[in-house]
Amino acid sequence: MDKTAPVKGPASYFPSIEKTYGKPVAHWLALLDGVAGLRHGEQVAFLKATHGLGHGHANALVAHHRARTGSAG
Repeated sequence: MDKTAPVKGPASYFPSIEKTYGKPVAHWLALLDGVAGLRHGEQVAFLKATHGLGHGHANALVAHHRARTGSAG
């Protein structure tokens, strides 16, 4: 496995998310655990409206969370 390969997909946003919002990714994933019953777009809207995340950052977190938990929709 090549350890120098760049991070791809939603996780590529994580350093910027942590720097911009001052919280670790685990914080945002825990918040998404609390709204796991919502649909993808609703979770994105939750992060944007309630916590002030930009759309790209919110979408990346939701996509990663849903892939990790096996959620669909």
